Amino acid sequence: MKNPYFYEIFVEGCIPEAYANWFEGMSVRFDIESKLTSIGNLSDQAALICVLNKIQSLNLVVFSVKRNDSQEHLVE
Repeated sequence: MKNPYFYEIFVEGCIPEAYANWFEGMSVRFDIESKLTSIGNLSDQAALICVLNKIQSLNLVVFSVKRNDSQEHLVE
């Protein structure tokens, strides 16, 4: 993966665990308020759009996407 970026995608709603692997190897976490957080490295904007399209196909609402350019957050 060339120059990956670390992303946090915050989504309102829940998904079945079976769909967690849809998120391009990102880690998926749920908080108490039924908000889904997907975090991890994506190689480029095309990979981000792919993840966002999958979220849309599950009828979930994206309320925040954060990109951190710092190498300290990169997940191996």
